[in-house]
Amino acid sequence: MKNDLVIFEGTHIRRIYDEKTETWYFSVVDILQVLIQQPDYQTARNYWKVLKNRLQKEGSQSVTKCNQLKLEAADGKKYLTDVADPETLLRLIQSVPSPKAEPIKLWLAKVGYERMQEMADPARSLDRARETWQKHGRSEKWIQQRMMGQETRNKLTDYWKTHEVKGSDEFAILTNIIHQEWTGVSVKEHKDIKGLENQNLRDHMSEAELIFTALAELSTRQIAESVQATGLPENAEAGKKGGRVAKNARLELEEKTGKPVISDENFLPPPKKWIG
Repeated sequence: MKNDLVIFEGTHIRRIYDEKTETWYFSVVDILQVLIQQPDYQTARNYWKVLKNRLQKEGSQSVTKCNQLKLEAADGKKYLTDVADPETLLRLIQSVPSPKAEPIKLWLAKVGYERMQEMADPARSLDRARETWQKHGRSEKWIQQRMMGQETRNKLTDYWKTHEVKGSDEFAILTNIIHQEWTGVSVKEHKDIKGLENQNLRDHMSEAELIFTALAELSTRQIAESVQATGLPENAEAGKKGGRVAKNARLELEEKTGKPVISDENFLPPPKKWIG
């Protein structure tokens, strides 16, 4: 999880990024402060309590889709806070009469709801990602492999979504099964090897690691499709088999080259040198 702070018309709005779902979650109370134009946090918090109770009585799904994540408060400490993704927030905004409703909708589209635009025009996502990687000094060859891998990944998750794999937790379980099978280490262990914390592992993979990850996920999808794998257990079995295809290829390459595919290389900036 990555914490961040964005500003709407001078008001600080807390958000947190979930790498598993690739989604920004925003503080509901912070958004409500803008909508009801209330500078006092406690007043906005009370407003949310009343609104939440009313929506629950009405059977609104918007409330049930709100999560609680730890965000930093004014005192510098982190507390569990009601958060929602942009899609849920857009529904909540409809329940609050406010002249700020339309402006904040547009703002959400800009800072946290790129996915809506990407669904209509997937090229937006690829173009933005390419620009980011170029700014970070990635080679065109690496960028091509990263984009190819992302397309392979998207096709796999699209399959899961339509075959009863439920939510980000099950996606993460299956991803780890595939990764563990082909690499011999979990996603977390691979990140530890590279010295990563909140960073996206794929953004720090070598060209070979990207290619074998794509092979594992491509194999998993094709195996799952061949048996019409449905639900977590069946897709987990397909994941093990798909990961094994990439594992065998990895072992053969390592035998031929004498070099391990899994490396500690990353694209992190060099640590700052303190002059004392």
